[in-house]
Amino acid sequence: MKMEETLNDSVSSETSNGVCNNSAENGDGQNETAGKSSSKYNHSWRRPSAFFTIGEDSDDSDKYNEFDSDDDTIPGPAAEHRKKSLYPVYSSNSSLESDTELGLEVAERRKNRRKSCVPMHPGLQTWVETKGLAVDKNDGQKPSSELLPIGKKKKATYEELRELVNAGKIKEAKNSVRDNDWDLTEEIRSRLWPLLDSIHETNRSSLDGFYWDTATQLYGSEQVAKAAPEDELALPGFTDPQNRLYYALSEEGIARCKRIVNVVGYAYPEITYCPLMLPVSSMFLHFITEEETYNCICTLLSARHKVFLTQTKSQWDVAYITAMHLTKKFSKPAFTFLTRNVKQGEKLENVFQGWIWWIFRDLPLAHLVRVMDCFLMEGMKVLYRTTIALLLAFTKSCSSDSTWSKYLESSGLESAISKYCREVSMTPQRLLKSAFSIRAFRGSEIRKVSTKVEMLLKSNKSSSALPKMKRSKSNENLPSSQSQMDIQMMSHTLAIKELLVLWQWLPVRITMYQPVLLYTSEEHGCSLTTFFNRVENHEPTLLIIKTTTDEVFGAYCSAMWAVRNQKDERGERQRYFGTGETFLFTLCPAKKQYPWVGIKPPVDNSDGEGENEEDSPNQNNSRSRHRGDELFMHADTHMICIGGGQGHGICLDEDLRFGKTESCLTFNNPPLCESKDFEVRVLEVIGFTGM
Repeated sequence: MKMEETLNDSVSSETSNGVCNNSAENGDGQNETAGKSSSKYNHSWRRPSAFFTIGEDSDDSDKYNEFDSDDDTIPGPAAEHRKKSLYPVYSSNSSLESDTELGLEVAERRKNRRKSCVPMHPGLQTWVETKGLAVDKNDGQKPSSELLPIGKKKKATYEELRELVNAGKIKEAKNSVRDNDWDLTEEIRSRLWPLLDSIHETNRSSLDGFYWDTATQLYGSEQVAKAAPEDELALPGFTDPQNRLYYALSEEGIARCKRIVNVVGYAYPEITYCPLMLPVSSMFLHFITEEETYNCICTLLSARHKVFLTQTKSQWDVAYITAMHLTKKFSKPAFTFLTRNVKQGEKLENVFQGWIWWIFRDLPLAHLVRVMDCFLMEGMKVLYRTTIALLLAFTKSCSSDSTWSKYLESSGLESAISKYCREVSMTPQRLLKSAFSIRAFRGSEIRKVSTKVEMLLKSNKSSSALPKMKRSKSNENLPSSQSQMDIQMMSHTLAIKELLVLWQWLPVRITMYQPVLLYTSEEHGCSLTTFFNRVENHEPTLLIIKTTTDEVFGAYCSAMWAVRNQKDERGERQRYFGTGETFLFTLCPAKKQYPWVGIKPPVDNSDGEGENEEDSPNQNNSRSRHRGDELFMHADTHMICIGGGQGHGICLDEDLRFGKTESCLTFNNPPLCESKDFEVRVLEVIGFTGM
């Protein structure tokens, strides 16, 4: 029998001396020449696996295992006796009574493997290959014929794990899931994953029968959903269009996955940003049914004590910033290496924005499935650990492998990490072992870091430890599907497409909140008093006008309209208020944004020849700009205006029926409609919840 595994920490010196693996036929055949020169065995000696138990008579024999311990000492009372003779000769027909000595001899050789390449005696070799574990006939254990081969570790069954879970032995179940290296195709996951998911259930009764009722309501029937074209199975806005991962699902599987995500979006309208939901659903569908997948996703979303799926953009940002801080805390060499190799002008937090895709997009499927085993048991902690383990391995590869160093230099840090994860050389179990070997990495530490990051994000304070928030690369920090439907049903000016265009122009922090229609002249009447009563205490707001000629334009108003009543130090009401985030826009017939001129780069007029600065129109414009470039918002009992300086960008009368649009210095815009004077068909104001 050929040994399937060698020791993980074998040294190169042994290989160079001609040590190699061979078949077990050298066992009995070599017994006859046991006393001859050892040179015959220089090419047939093999080191034993690290997974067999040493010594029958030792009480610690079942605990001593090189996979679990780095201790090289030999347990048992016979250790000192065996140290006196390093190379005894045994017969291949040795009885079970001598197995303890054989085991101790193997342990002694393992202890001295770095110093000696003396060949193993054929009798000892045969014992290692054929028996694997020393078993006493009187122990009451299973006979040797039922023992696993050398190097194989018995895997836990579903029944064993279910007994642990039902008995409340969660810690034992967690360790078992970590240690059992189930193959990619093993059927245990069809029952194991729902079992692990059920640990986090809060209220299952509400899920029974709900899925197909909702799916039928949305799609009519299962057959309709299967046959629906791509546009009819469009995904909710909380998914990431650049990372819609299906892991080789069939067309029917992809349709089922989309249906699950859409039903989840319908059942959980509060979800605004959850890019990981679709990949996790795809993984579930490889092993369990569609309805079970939906139930499992709902359980992960509603879990109270662990975080599995982020549901808002702010939670997503907290997660990647937390991953960066944890890397800095628990793997300083890797963090220092990453910091030194960030390209000029690029920030490390930009690299970490894709941290979760290193696992769910780049890792081979066999690795990802093993990570999922532990993820369903322990939550986001597993993803943080795996990320740090990958970064540490990547750092070591770049320091020792010139190929990776060159690729890093030519392609950049983000691309190099992604490629390394796709071509990772570690086995899935080795990756997990490296991830779970990080010391002092506790859930309390993760909560401490994530809470601090969340507080900093909410307070919007500048900090060297907190990166400036930026729009995600997928540009999908969008309003929830439920909010989109509400706007579409109530608004007379916006369709979904126009709402999404506006969303791209909003400040990033505002996209964390959901839009809500505060005022519409179709329902609330054309009165400036009603307008102020409904919108004046909301900040910010979107003011949208649809004219009688079907032109649509408006303004993003950065301050509350109630500020119009505040007085300055002289007791006078403020004529203009607002901030530089205010902007004008048009949606129909053209889509165009006109931001504040103060955030535009200055115009270079150095090329003008023979032009007198005093007579220059640009110079005259600059002299007047100090008065007109900060006239953002104005309101009184007779009108409201946005933009000023040589004209008003938008101006409405007290009845909100007629208005005017002109070019103004604040936004350097042309008139927003073809005719400067317009009649209002619909006026609407959109606010944001949670502000």
